Amino acid sequence: MLRPLLALVVTALDALLLALALGGWRALAGHPRALSLLGGWALSGVVLAALRPTRSRAAVAERPEGRLLLVALGLIPVLIPPFAAWTERLGWGALPGGDVLRWTGVALAVLGLAIRVLAMHQLGARFSPLLTVQPDHVLETRGLYARIRHPGYLGALLAALGAALAFGSAPALGPVALFAALMGARARREEALLEAHFGEAWRQHRSRTGAFLPGSGRR
Repeated sequence: MLRPLLALVVTALDALLLALALGGWRALAGHPRALSLLGGWALSGVVLAALRPTRSRAAVAERPEGRLLLVALGLIPVLIPPFAAWTERLGWGALPGGDVLRWTGVALAVLGLAIRVLAMHQLGARFSPLLTVQPDHVLETRGLYARIRHPGYLGALLAALGAALAFGSAPALGPVALFAALMGARARREEALLEAHFGEAWRQHRSRTGAFLPGSGRR
């Protein structure tokens, strides 16, 4: 019960940031796209919290990461939506496309959240925010992972891009690009860890999958 409550607390903080960016709670309440994003964040957070099993703290292999990188990977996707909303409020750097583009962004964000939840649920106790290999870790090659090596990362990127587009913010595409670059670098480090642990099984899996998009052997 605690995890779903924590997920709702996180959504409340997201709502506060959006309210500040848009000019107050009344502005947030009158912004259907922002409310739709909040609904998607709340639902995905609660579902993931309810489905995610408890993970053992032990690890048979891990790859250390810089604290600054971990902070950036955590903060950038949180700050993109309020930054995009703030630029929309100021009328700064608006993208063309009108409501069609902006609602497409909402749909893209929700799709990204759904992909990320499904990917993390499929990994179950093997999921970790750190680069680790768990005891009795089995290489996942089914479901979403049958064609994409990092569906969870793909979901996070789609959610970030969708949030920027939902507010029609060209300036917010800069942080999205930075987030994508950091995620790409992290994926390469994760793949090095998996290759060291699983060897030929990992190399065969890599040869028939794309890193972020369905395909064969994409890096």
